[in-house]
Amino acid sequence: MHINGVQIDATFAEAFPMKATRVIITAQNLAWAHHSARAMTGFATSVIACGCEAGIERELEPSETPDGRPGVSAMIFAMGGKGLAKQLETRAGQCVLTAPTSALFAGISEGDKIPLGKNLRFFGDGFQISKRMGNQRYWRVPVMDGEFLCEETTGMVPAIGGGNFLILAESQPQALAACEVAVEAMKKIPNVIMPFPGGVVRSGSKVGSRYKALNASTNDAFCPTLKGQTKTELSPEIESVMEIVIDGLTDADIRKAMRVGIEAACSLGAAQGIRRISAGNYGGKLGPFLFHLQEIMA
Repeated sequence: MHINGVQIDATFAEAFPMKATRVIITAQNLAWAHHSARAMTGFATSVIACGCEAGIERELEPSETPDGRPGVSAMIFAMGGKGLAKQLETRAGQCVLTAPTSALFAGISEGDKIPLGKNLRFFGDGFQISKRMGNQRYWRVPVMDGEFLCEETTGMVPAIGGGNFLILAESQPQALAACEVAVEAMKKIPNVIMPFPGGVVRSGSKVGSRYKALNASTNDAFCPTLKGQTKTELSPEIESVMEIVIDGLTDADIRKAMRVGIEAACSLGAAQGIRRISAGNYGGKLGPFLFHLQEIMA
């Protein structure tokens, strides 16, 4: 299969089950909502070492938020419910409670309930007060700029992590340009995040290492500088490979994001040095979700 001269490999991305939640952060203006959201989703690129994977999903108009202020929706993914709840509580306490003018609300109503403001309220040292609206409780915690408003819980649902595709190009600037247009297109798809910096990872990994202390190491088959030293997957003209990793709430969400991302990357075409689209997998041993590239792009 070729799209605009770009070869779509007959391979698949391999993904695994996760747990996820969404939160809504509002503030006096969009800039301060972003400050809080970026802090909360920082150091959350991979569960390999970060404990969770997180990212900003999209900006929200005042008409879309519970308190009628500008906001940002952010999503957090983890391998299990206990880990997700701990990551959410720690990040919310250190990065949203602390941010000027911020408020924090549930972004998912279904699924199992996990604490949002339920424990953060204790920062109020007994001066916090609660208010119930419908079936949900809110906490008002006194802070030095006024008060921190936080919904008591948010929903946790099954999710998928590790959807991905690789962009193989003739040069580093060309690979990065294709990644940039792909990520911009994928940001328009709801229910997904690209957790790595700018949505792109240049250090794609394989399972295992010759060093016993590491459970993941460089994907040498796709490293251009190792063509003569390993069993390479790269033809001579490929000099740069970059990966986009996608976490999503459902199989369909990830498929849609992959499709628009690959379409955007291929829009640059072979004429601009984009030669192949491939994917990272471990022969089906890592996870039960298989995203076949040619099937998605058919």
